[in-house]
Amino acid sequence: MQQEQIWGADTARRYDTPGTGMFAPEVLEPTVDRLARLAGEGAALEFAVGTGRVAVPLAGRGVPVTGIELSPPMVEQLRTKADETTLPVIIGDMATTVVPGEYTLVYLVYNTISNLLTQAEQVECFRNAARHLGPGGRFVVELWVPELRKLPPGQSATVWHAEPGYIGLDTYDVLRQHVVSHHFRFDGTERARLFRSPHRYVWPAELDLMAQLAGFELETRHADWNGAEFTAESRSHVSVYRVPPAPAATRGRGTT
Repeated sequence: MQQEQIWGADTARRYDTPGTGMFAPEVLEPTVDRLARLAGEGAALEFAVGTGRVAVPLAGRGVPVTGIELSPPMVEQLRTKADETTLPVIIGDMATTVVPGEYTLVYLVYNTISNLLTQAEQVECFRNAARHLGPGGRFVVELWVPELRKLPPGQSATVWHAEPGYIGLDTYDVLRQHVVSHHFRFDGTERARLFRSPHRYVWPAELDLMAQLAGFELETRHADWNGAEFTAESRSHVSVYRVPPAPAATRGRGTT
């Protein structure tokens, strides 16, 4: 499955679910609040901006936002909400695409770094974030914690969510550190709709090492955007990495 095929026109048309799921106010508002504080007086860059779920309201807070997005159909959907002047978007991948300017904040939300299916690509994503940040700039990654403890011995699948009309199922390839998420949606008929997406799962410690390779330091890690404590039972995390600030100017010393 190629990412361009997964995030095609059909997916883009169905992606937005205003007021529910990841578009629910209780999910979206804390995300935008935290990112606005981290951006401060500077500009923000979103990797894999998608349809603008986060970027559009963040720009509405007065933060200048630019996006990088691999899928033109997703950008077409974004353009129904914000024009190019309000929210510039560069078509490209988040591991290698460079956009003009310097930013105080680069961010990746809702597990998107796992769409890069090799460790090398994920490391390059961190390095690409570093390219766009000045001293003291921050890179924020929201990512789920792999749920391998739920795998019964000898089995490779877990049901991670179930509700009327929907089942979320993950199948794991622990040798390659891959997981495929299967989203089944159904109604009272005998037909169901399936959406699948492949991911490379990453443990927090591995993510921290990727950050170090790119010159970042871990600043904070919480279980959610509201700042809840991250524990061994947390299902996801919001990790904030920072480029070390520039050293203070050293005063010249005379010689005797």
